[in-house]
Amino acid sequence: MKHVLSLLAATLLATTLQASTPLLDRLRQLPRLITNITPCPTLPYAETYTFTYRQPVDHADTTAGHFLQRVILSHRHFDAPVVAILEGYALGEPRESELSQLLSANQITIEHRFFDASAPPGEIPWKHLTIANAAADHHQIIQTLRRRVYPATPWITTGISKGGQTTIFHRYFYPDDVEVSVPYVAPFNLEYVDPRLKKHLARLGETPAQKQKEGVFRSGGKENTLKLLQFQHACLQRLDRLAPLLEEYAGDNAMTFARAGGVQRALKLLVLEYPFAFWQWNGNVGDIPEPELENDYDLFRALVEVSPPDFFSDQGIDRILPFYYAALTEIGMYDYDLTPFRPYFKQEPDRRRVDFRFTIPDDIPLPPFNDKQARQINHWLQTDARRMLFIYGGLDPWAGTAVDLKTNDKCKLYIKADANHTCRIASFERLVRDDILQTLLSWIAPSPSPTPSPPPTPLE
Repeated sequence: MKHVLSLLAATLLATTLQASTPLLDRLRQLPRLITNITPCPTLPYAETYTFTYRQPVDHADTTAGHFLQRVILSHRHFDAPVVAILEGYALGEPRESELSQLLSANQITIEHRFFDASAPPGEIPWKHLTIANAAADHHQIIQTLRRRVYPATPWITTGISKGGQTTIFHRYFYPDDVEVSVPYVAPFNLEYVDPRLKKHLARLGETPAQKQKEGVFRSGGKENTLKLLQFQHACLQRLDRLAPLLEEYAGDNAMTFARAGGVQRALKLLVLEYPFAFWQWNGNVGDIPEPELENDYDLFRALVEVSPPDFFSDQGIDRILPFYYAALTEIGMYDYDLTPFRPYFKQEPDRRRVDFRFTIPDDIPLPPFNDKQARQINHWLQTDARRMLFIYGGLDPWAGTAVDLKTNDKCKLYIKADANHTCRIASFERLVRDDILQTLLSWIAPSPSPTPSPPPTPLE
């Protein structure tokens, strides 16, 4: 019955939204920028629309062409705060975010440039996929909607993982666009392969405070690392028997592995990815499979349940190819240490490590990684950034490159030690949740004399 009532409510919303409303009138006042306005009923909002926003391919050179960027706007009322979700990837289905629910906010969700439908027609102009251009995209949309739709209410930007990185970058380039920013589980890598990731991954399981949690860290971190390593070796020792299972899996799921180097190399990559994926999405050491599993199918299933084959399939790589380009040029990535597995990787060009350059087709030129820009943003985070609240899970491998605020007390950082990459505000104990909410409410409260943020301090 509850499901039926929800459907009826959505239908009534859809019927109502065909008529003009004050929100629709405001959106329609910008026909050269905002087009393709389409109702998209989403509970609990009064109105939700998808639309496209016209953006320059290169904000520094508007003669380079334009593309249409997809946006979802979910509306409660004009006096409610606005949460702007800066996606790091393609748009998903419209739904209310944790932050929007906590603040009873309107919500705007912006697809990242060059993902899915938010790309120019034809070949992607990769050289214009930069964090500066993406930040300018978000600046244009936020400023337009702030002036014309929601001019009298506080704005908050947020994003998860790569979306959290995107939130940091936008706030660096345009610190006064919004009052507050809340990046969730956002890596901040200072190099293409930041060594802090490997160090953090090796330490996982060694935090004494977590040993008492049921099912987590029942033994020391080194023992857990050994169990993961033993499982990886068990898989690599049975490569010839597991490869046909991956080939069958790929056939059933319309996957190919040409970019990864074929089925057997893709299988090796799945094994290398296993510890990172295990800590990122699980972290319960009781779930580490026993390497003595006799049945090949059971071993294969245990592998792919944690390290999904789609991650290395041609289809999966192409779906997030803009991410890999950004990772290799500006935002950083991890690699795989081959030291414990050298007998299985004799054909690798570099027998010390495997990185993600194989994801990029040969016809896409890669500029050198911009580590200077990363250091400039890091300096800003530790000195001039303000009203930014960072959320991390301590089990998440990406927490190894969490933002380091140093002595910048104008921002706050919260880490839930026993949480993984799914860490959210709701993951914390009640006292911490209350503190987070009170901090956010105090930051978005009207200020009698707001002081503009200083421009980012350049590094010498």
